[in-house]
Amino acid sequence: MKQLSYILILCILFSCKEAPKSNIQEVKNTKISGPVFGTSFSTIYASETDYTKQFDSLFNVINQSMSTYITDSDISRINRNESTLIDDHFKRVLMRSKDIYGKTNGVFDPTIGAVVNAWSFGPKGEVVDLDSLKINELMKSVGLHKVELTSVYNIKKPENTFIDFNAIAKGYGVDVIGEFLESKGIQNYLVEIGGEIRVRGKNMEKGTSWRVGLDEPRFDGGQSVYKAISLTDEAMATSGTYRKFKTDASGNRYAHIINTKTGYPTKTNILSVSVIAKDCMTADAYATAFQAMGIDKVSHFLQSHPELKVFIIFENENKEFETLNLNEFPKS
Repeated sequence: MKQLSYILILCILFSCKEAPKSNIQEVKNTKISGPVFGTSFSTIYASETDYTKQFDSLFNVINQSMSTYITDSDISRINRNESTLIDDHFKRVLMRSKDIYGKTNGVFDPTIGAVVNAWSFGPKGEVVDLDSLKINELMKSVGLHKVELTSVYNIKKPENTFIDFNAIAKGYGVDVIGEFLESKGIQNYLVEIGGEIRVRGKNMEKGTSWRVGLDEPRFDGGQSVYKAISLTDEAMATSGTYRKFKTDASGNRYAHIINTKTGYPTKTNILSVSVIAKDCMTADAYATAFQAMGIDKVSHFLQSHPELKVFIIFENENKEFETLNLNEFPKS
């Protein structure tokens, strides 16, 4: 999965004016965290009920459906061309992927997985002495339009097509936990998996909106907050290239995001793209796509997609950081 670029800010600012003590209603948040999807998750919600077991169960179901790291998962069996019935989770992610695949003219494409693996950016399948002939052969099986839903729970794909939902599944996992909390009547929560975030309502314990931090791009592997913003009833995801990249003999950095048209890593001056959307799997997918599209194409695309707010950190010709706020991405 792509490197994720948020530092969750759990210390929320207090209101400038305190309410009279007689009007204060104590609300306690429950905070749960742990490992998942090869990274970590954390949740904060306005209820004293512990849903740890339910969260773990949901994570296990999603993993069994879409993890390419699990050999007997549904997606692994499908990639081996074994007869497999998909579940509702797989179907939801596939249909949203197809929607974004179409809107981005194929820039977002989960069937690029075999090429990602060939470049050693994926879990397995690195190709030794990778050359243009091998890349061209791999690219013949790329194209999400070749993956068809033939019935409610059956899909059809070319034999060599490798499906990988890593650029959207983590965001989807965030949405699943958020939807679960809402099904329990909880309207004030924050869910975060590896930096992908979904919030609803506010932090009731503090009486403030949810605040999260955007990670500062650093090539030394360290972490620091670039800036903090408030989120309300939104989701946010970030795709960053500053932790996972290749450098050629001339010092040019190439992102771990593969160009779905050429099969080669993307040469880009974009260091990170943060996307705010109503749900996290949409934000997750577009964050990946926008890394590959480049600043000019993203700016043009967003003119007809006001529902997406975007913040880009990039390097100028002098190797200095610059930023770009698009579609009223919050400044603080």
